[in-house]
Amino acid sequence: MSDVYAARRTRLREYCNAGGSAAALVSRPANVRYLAGAAPRGAVLLLGKTEDLLVCGGPTAGRPGQERPDETLRVQILPPAGGGDPVVAAGDLAAGQGADSLAVEEHHLTVARHRALGSVAPRLRLADLGSAVEQLRVVKDEEEISCLRIGAEIADQALGELLESILVGRTERHLALELERRLVDHGADGPAFPTSVATGPNAGRPGHRPTDRRVEEGDFLSVCLGATYRGYRCEIGRTFVIGTAPADWQIELYDLVFAAQRAGRESLVPGAACRDVDRAARQVLDSAGYTEGLTALTGHGVGLEIDEDPQLSPAAMGKLDACVPVTVEPGVHLPGRGGVRIDDTLVVRPEADGGPELLTITTKELLAL
Repeated sequence: MSDVYAARRTRLREYCNAGGSAAALVSRPANVRYLAGAAPRGAVLLLGKTEDLLVCGGPTAGRPGQERPDETLRVQILPPAGGGDPVVAAGDLAAGQGADSLAVEEHHLTVARHRALGSVAPRLRLADLGSAVEQLRVVKDEEEISCLRIGAEIADQALGELLESILVGRTERHLALELERRLVDHGADGPAFPTSVATGPNAGRPGHRPTDRRVEEGDFLSVCLGATYRGYRCEIGRTFVIGTAPADWQIELYDLVFAAQRAGRESLVPGAACRDVDRAARQVLDSAGYTEGLTALTGHGVGLEIDEDPQLSPAAMGKLDACVPVTVEPGVHLPGRGGVRIDDTLVVRPEADGGPELLTITTKELLAL
């Protein structure tokens, strides 16, 4: 992997040099990890004029469970007491290497840190690196996709085991905690985001935080969870009916959301406009009269963060590339009644390679549990 991280840093350096910056300072943790192989708490990465450095506020190796940074990258550890801010220290190091300009992630640095950086190296011209690293991260290599695939397998396994247990009478909060425990038991670093379990009138509500409401017979039960594996995050969402055959309105609503989700999945081809993927799913719901209360987007990219570019929304710009993992997650929530959400993580692939690769494979059949 050392060659991979070095190649990523080379691409970023070329971008910075083309923009007139001799060095770059990366501070956003996911971006540091992408370029350095690890992101110890508070660490920043300096792409220097003469040498790249991972600047940390404490020891970076030897801690149980902590990944080590790229072995070809020198680590600069600040003194434990009074060592100062790694951002400021990296600016001083950049100036010491003879750089006259430094590109920084202004969208991540606080105003106070930006001012301190300018104060310690007043002759260093600061420029905005913008979202250059985030854009490098959009297209994944096969090693990254392998991590996402394993994370998806873990999430599928945790969800499948939950569905085999007794659910009636248990609370949303208890079920969410059990799912997160199962993720770790099966090898995940942890949940990719706070697990959502929603029952009855809460079902289908996006981003629902579990409550003490107990599962009742006849409820819709919607679950959204994800696993983190070696830093990479996936997502899956499913909706079920509890304890009895679904009612006619539940079947109708489920079939509609399933059709919308299928339309979105089938639109995932290299070169497709991001907004067209959103439109494909949204039109199915619009045509059935569900124009109010739909989510702002149909899906989004995943990777080292659970919400990355590209965004699959009505106003999204840009087109999909091959090897970009995204979610497709339409849903409908009916106030007071509940609703349906279906969510998969897929990788955009050309038709010659079989089309979009589905990573989350738990059945999308409307099961009565």
